[in-house]
Amino acid sequence: MTSPHLDARARPPQPVPPKVVRAWGLWDFGQQAFNTVILTFVFSVYLTDAVASDPTRGAAVFSNAQAWAGLVMALLAPALGSWGDRVRNSRLLLAITTAATIACMALLWFTRPEDSFLVYGAVLVAAAGLFSELAGVFYNAILLRISTPATYGRISGFAWGLGYLGGVLALVITLFGFVLDDGLLGLPTENMANMRAIALLCAGWFLVFGLPLLVLAPKDLPREDEGRFNLAMAYRELARRVAHLWRNERRLLHFFVAAAVYRDGLSAVFAFAGVLAASAYGFSTEEVIYFGLAANLIAGVSTWLAGRADDRFGPRAVIITCLVAMVALGSVIAASGAPLVFWICGMAIAALVGPVQSASRSALARRSTAEQAGENFGLYATSGRAISFLAPALYTTLVRATDNPRMGILGILAVLLAGLLVFLPLRLPRTTPASPTTPHVTD
Repeated sequence: MTSPHLDARARPPQPVPPKVVRAWGLWDFGQQAFNTVILTFVFSVYLTDAVASDPTRGAAVFSNAQAWAGLVMALLAPALGSWGDRVRNSRLLLAITTAATIACMALLWFTRPEDSFLVYGAVLVAAAGLFSELAGVFYNAILLRISTPATYGRISGFAWGLGYLGGVLALVITLFGFVLDDGLLGLPTENMANMRAIALLCAGWFLVFGLPLLVLAPKDLPREDEGRFNLAMAYRELARRVAHLWRNERRLLHFFVAAAVYRDGLSAVFAFAGVLAASAYGFSTEEVIYFGLAANLIAGVSTWLAGRADDRFGPRAVIITCLVAMVALGSVIAASGAPLVFWICGMAIAALVGPVQSASRSALARRSTAEQAGENFGLYATSGRAISFLAPALYTTLVRATDNPRMGILGILAVLLAGLLVFLPLRLPRTTPASPTTPHVTD
């Protein structure tokens, strides 16, 4: 691995205007419309219930598409991470992947309520998720350029909480504008055009709120040219990086492995919450949206509060506490077919997912310098996606084996528990490596 120009490293850190921090949070605010409305609570339910001829088959096709997207992400992330490390233009790469996410969401408009469109819709949702996560590599790396070690948890939690708020507002607009009584906007209901238009809403939402960061994101420091990029070089560098971690930074490698496992379970929680509510508990589209509204409100507040706990007690305490509680609550859901139990335990789980994700981002920031943040977050995404097929695959296998959608949650719980057990022996430092480019935020 190479180092930035010495003169660039010698420059003093530059103040970061608060508007840049706000723009960073607004990107999450806009992106969450995909996670909440498209992936979890509305469009996924539309696909499995209205597009698919059978809800169980719809859930299986949807989860298979998610699993394949995970495998593709594992192949692409090393190459894109290496490319970003060379061109040193995270803002451009963030813009490209953000635009691709928006395009995939907009194309969901053409998903008619016919079984022949099931694969089309499931593939587009999976592709949008793939591009969204690739964008997250460049987005997360910006954290080290807009915060300090003393505020990693707070700023990370602020953005994650703001994202949940964006999900709530997008769901409210979806509910009243497009769903209830066929929507207050008066859109035509033929071929469920009112439901398909939700995809256009989410695409526009991300465009509007993601744009400020694409304009204001801080520029990367220059880096020496190492020659032309190629895919083989990307994977060779990845192998060298992993070998370096094994020899010199085993604690960081341990973190990558543990986080990869439990984050797969976390992603599955939100990816299948709406599907589970509809197929296992008989929730209507409106009921799924109400569930999503409540879950995101609770998640936004809990993640904001957990960010402060992260800065005070460290990310390790937050991660372990939340994972233990999630496994316990999920076991209660798996044992009960009562909708009330699903509501109560589902709300409690919603309060825990965001804090784990935010604390994990903060934990990696504390192990990185600004100069290596992109590389570390790229490997973070790669390691996570390398096994991201695991929870969806286990969910699908158990649903098919038992012909009971509720039993799929056992596969998710198994992944969360495995991640917790791998993470438990790890000790994380409360400080970050010294970096000459650590910024400070101006008043």
